[in-house]
Amino acid sequence: MMTAMVRPVSRVLRLGCVLAFCFQVLVPCGLPGAWGLDNGLAMTPTMGWLHWERFMCNVNCQEEPDSCISEKLFQQIAEIMASDGWKDVGYEYICIDDCWMAPERDSEGRLQADPKRFPGGIRHLADYVHSKGLKLGIYADVGNKTCAGFPGSFGYYDIDAQTFADWGVDLLKFDGCYCDSIQHLAEGYKQMSLALNRTGRSIVYSCEWPLYMRPIFKPNYTEIREYCNHWRNFPDIYDSWESIRNTLDWTSSNQKIIVPVAGPGGWNDPDMEDNFEIWERPLLNLAWAVAIVNLKEIGGPRSYTINLTSLGRGLACNPNCLITELLPEKRKLGFYEWTSSLKTQINPTGTVLLRLERT
Repeated sequence: MMTAMVRPVSRVLRLGCVLAFCFQVLVPCGLPGAWGLDNGLAMTPTMGWLHWERFMCNVNCQEEPDSCISEKLFQQIAEIMASDGWKDVGYEYICIDDCWMAPERDSEGRLQADPKRFPGGIRHLADYVHSKGLKLGIYADVGNKTCAGFPGSFGYYDIDAQTFADWGVDLLKFDGCYCDSIQHLAEGYKQMSLALNRTGRSIVYSCEWPLYMRPIFKPNYTEIREYCNHWRNFPDIYDSWESIRNTLDWTSSNQKIIVPVAGPGGWNDPDMEDNFEIWERPLLNLAWAVAIVNLKEIGGPRSYTINLTSLGRGLACNPNCLITELLPEKRKLGFYEWTSSLKTQINPTGTVLLRLERT
């Protein structure tokens, strides 16, 4: 990821930013495909711009006013997409990712935008985006917190869906961090789908459901397409051709699984990539061995974060566990709660072997 402060958006940056969220389709020409969520939306692949790959969670508007997550940034992108011809060729969505929220909900339990970075609020921003002939997407999370630690939607699905509808939002990207079980993850995605439909507003529903089931569980794409307009499969993409190539390699090797479920109303999302494998085996006394393998053959060490709720059929760290790293060196990593995550660094072709002991 690029982390340096940027100057006002250049034409090179414009192209790179817009392409970050451009293609949501994996179905061969000439095949009818399967129908996804029956809400009449996403009859063709969703195309637009998403802030995360380029700007991530930069909330420092005082020192970096041209590259922080703010009302100003999204208004600027809306102007670019409308004036430079992107809208005319189908790029119609401007999507806010994580880090737009205030740290707390309001007195009525509703999500609210950070008042300093979004002084006009999301309704005002949506009106501006709509005035350019474009549509606004927003981000929320199925769990207790977003991936960056802002308020999650668990227990607030109906309230949040109605809030987004009242604001005039056109797309919801629904992440899967800080969810305490695979069951709650799946039920949360279903509940938000139904809640969005109950609002009566047309809101495209973008799920992260398969991403948070892998690599331990096999996603049921037939079920997922019944609730989602498109679904993401892998962790974050980054600024390199190698990243894009890995995405294409995975896509081509999984055609038999992902192609049959794609079609009008429901699309695979190939924006993200991964190159890790997870292996787990039960041991004595309710302990589990977990191996994380970096499949890349070149480059430096890579970070990998895994949600502990997914390990050992959801039981390895429930309610908490002691984690010991056995390879590449033996050391105690400490006690972890079931709803927490573990981040590791793994060398190319390397393996990190862990022992999880329930406590």
